[in-house]
Amino acid sequence: MIRAVLADATPLYAAADESDSYHERSLRELRDLIDDQRQVLVAYPTLLETHSLVLKHMGTISASRWLSYMADMTLVNPVAEDYRQAMMKVQAFSDQNISLFDATVATVAARLGLEVWTYDHHFDVMRVPVWR
Repeated sequence: MIRAVLADATPLYAAADESDSYHERSLRELRDLIDDQRQVLVAYPTLLETHSLVLKHMGTISASRWLSYMADMTLVNPVAEDYRQAMMKVQAFSDQNISLFDATVATVAARLGLEVWTYDHHFDVMRVPVWR
């Protein structure tokens, strides 16, 4: 069994953006994860979402640099059933502003038995174990 967490976009983006209010926290937690010998896994949808955020808010040079850092990460490809379950999860919590990105991360985490590294309260709403 691997010791790992599945990263959400919030800490990944925060680590990249020095002006983000969670920047220092994300760097500290990343060091804690490394010290605890936990692998940080990133689902492909999270890679896409975070890249879009970095590109939009920080520009092309920062987005390119961010992608070079991500090349060393272990990427996880959701399976078709993860997407089906994520769509059902979004519908089940239709009173919440839960993105399909987050619902997909939640279903992948459940399938792999992993906690999610996130600052997004929607994972608590979806009853997903969150790494803290």
